[in-house]
Amino acid sequence: MGEERCYAPVFTLCEGRSPVGAVVDDTASVEFHAFFERHYAELSRLAHLLTGEADTADDLAADALLALWHRWDRVRAADHPVAYARGVVANLARTRIRSAVRERRRVALFWSPREERTENPDVPGVVDVQEALRRLPFRKRACVVLRHAFDLSEKDTALALGISVGTVKSQTSKGMTELQRLLGTQEVPRRVQAAVATTARADEAAGGDR
Repeated sequence: MGEERCYAPVFTLCEGRSPVGAVVDDTASVEFHAFFERHYAELSRLAHLLTGEADTADDLAADALLALWHRWDRVRAADHPVAYARGVVANLARTRIRSAVRERRRVALFWSPREERTENPDVPGVVDVQEALRRLPFRKRACVVLRHAFDLSEKDTALALGISVGTVKSQTSKGMTELQRLLGTQEVPRRVQAAVATTARADEAAGGDR
């Protein structure tokens, strides 16, 4: 048997147990359960936008929440538990992206690269934004997503990513400039917000089919 995973449908597998199997107090369990229910969908959307992979977003969000449960005493005492959670998701997303890049490089040794385009006429704007985001270096992408898709302040973005407010400002500005060039429009904030709204609706619809 592998490690328990805290997906929403099977939350009770992890509820009431510490990482080493000892029973924890009911207050901690209730607090974590409430945190899970309140922030799981948001963290999944964040993972989706950071990685560009809808199929793995739920996995990353669940892995992040499981990591939080393993250190819940520290998280519950933090000044900004949600920022802590976003930071865990960002770190997991960064690791996954690096792994995917290595895998693509290995595949490229045997296969010629082919450009893939969507044929779905209903979502060209969303796909364009997501593709443009994927072309940004990770830190710029994370700053743009947190500032403009999740409407976080510069301070909260800095807390989530573990960087300075000045770095958030510069990385967001540079990221937005690159997106404007890639998308050929000055309406990048509106396009990003529209993309996250569409992503949320798609994720909710997919969740209903699971």
